[in-house]
Amino acid sequence: MSQLAKALSVALLAGVAGHAAAADTVVDRALTAIRNNPVATRLSTSDTFTTAGITVDKNGTEHVRFKRTYRAVPVIGGDIVVHSRAGVFKSASLTQAKALTLSTTPTLTSAQAIAKAGAQFGTKFDAAPTSRLVIYARPATPRLAYDVLYVGAKTDGTPTRMHYYVDAATGAILDKEDAIHTGTLPGTGYPTGNTPPPPDTTPAIGSGRSLMGGTVPLNTLWNNTRRVYELKDSTRGNTYVTDMGNGYRGTGTLVVDTDNKWGNGTQQDRASAAVDAAYGFAKTWDFYKSKFNRAGIAGDGKGSFGAVHYSLRYNNAFWNNDCFCMSFGDGDGVNLKPLVAIDIMGHEVSHGVTHASADLIYSKESGGLNEATSDILGTMVEFFANNANQPPNYFIGDTIFVQQGPGGWIRSMFKPSMDGISDDCYPDGSNPSYLNFFSNAKDPHYTSGVANHFFYLLAEGAVVPTGPLVPADLGPSDLVCNGNVGLAGIGREAAVQIWYRALTVYMVSTTNYAGARAATMSAAADLYGASSSQQNAVAAAWDAVGVH
Repeated sequence: MSQLAKALSVALLAGVAGHAAAADTVVDRALTAIRNNPVATRLSTSDTFTTAGITVDKNGTEHVRFKRTYRAVPVIGGDIVVHSRAGVFKSASLTQAKALTLSTTPTLTSAQAIAKAGAQFGTKFDAAPTSRLVIYARPATPRLAYDVLYVGAKTDGTPTRMHYYVDAATGAILDKEDAIHTGTLPGTGYPTGNTPPPPDTTPAIGSGRSLMGGTVPLNTLWNNTRRVYELKDSTRGNTYVTDMGNGYRGTGTLVVDTDNKWGNGTQQDRASAAVDAAYGFAKTWDFYKSKFNRAGIAGDGKGSFGAVHYSLRYNNAFWNNDCFCMSFGDGDGVNLKPLVAIDIMGHEVSHGVTHASADLIYSKESGGLNEATSDILGTMVEFFANNANQPPNYFIGDTIFVQQGPGGWIRSMFKPSMDGISDDCYPDGSNPSYLNFFSNAKDPHYTSGVANHFFYLLAEGAVVPTGPLVPADLGPSDLVCNGNVGLAGIGREAAVQIWYRALTVYMVSTTNYAGARAATMSAAADLYGASSSQQNAVAAAWDAVGVH
């Protein structure tokens, strides 16, 4: 194993399990398990593996996540999690259908592949497109392909870093995914603030008047050289907030203040939105630390940054995989306020957690699960914060609407179809063309509905929530797809523990809905026991949304 892989293993194990000295041994055992179980792990003689994550349970069970290369070519969909205990192989989580045997010599040139992708992307890009050879192993028959990256912006100003997978023999577009994950509707690596506070700064506690969360305490830094307070939290990995100045390029300017009293609770003071962002970051960090002992997005104790006031009248927020950072628009002032509500903050940070763990590809069913994970965990952050100014519920983004009331939300978890686009139930196959559309082409924001629905039923059961946004005529039969109106929930705490473990231990980049059911069943068995009431509830909740 390479020294890079071993160094990464040590860092990950130290962050997750606190056993850095044993990391090499854990990884070596997992690699031995791969070699000794070639059928289960789809091993070819030309495969190599790089460690991407380690989890060690209290009972000694080891879960090691690897990324796969074949003849030095990265394999998209080839990632694997090896599960073992005391050196005995238990199973492997993966979706790659078979061992690879294909040639890695392309027929098309890189330039030809770039041209094929460019025909879809168009001519408005910010930098010269790039390409690399990959094995595209999502389908049953893996293909040699080019991963072509185009960087630009959509018509609404949202940046896009679109990856096209172009068949290296035929030029066909096999798939595409965007490295920018937006929170609402459908360039460069930036610094993430992960260094310790410089010697001329001192931690301080300030007070902020936010747009949505009321008056909140803030962890800040006093910069003795500049004689200002910085909106940077040294207690949470040096997470910080910048102001984009309503531009859309670069990283923005660090938000500072002279008296450590931030914002005035209105948009007339630009710091007010920054207060919401800093508060949301803090609550999200504390949620992950207290619930899962995860320190930071990647579990390494390091923070990220968020940029407020992105662009003009921008009705969105997004996570960027490449800079490990987030940006938040101010809204148009007609329909939406600034997109810095606590559940949206939790949503965007959770995209980073997904990227650092299962790395669910942002297309097809895995894309829907990616979005659902952010909705689920973002909503649980909202419940964790329990801020009276942003009462927790199962609507996404209700706080950011100018007109509060029915329809003033982005997505509903208990009845996703209320938005007129999302699905409550997984397609039953009676309409093959729609099943194909759902599984392969539909926007991840809407294919997320089935998993959101599952989570609500798992946590709360077939019980209609209360509140002014909930239709008065909604009944228990409207919440289930199979008529099981007696479905009982297991509570939010157990439900979120199951989902998080499924994400970080059992899901892989190409997990689909069937795989998500299997992952959550395994997670429930680990946490509560096989055939436990919690595991039975997982099965019943998936049945109730049509995932069998």
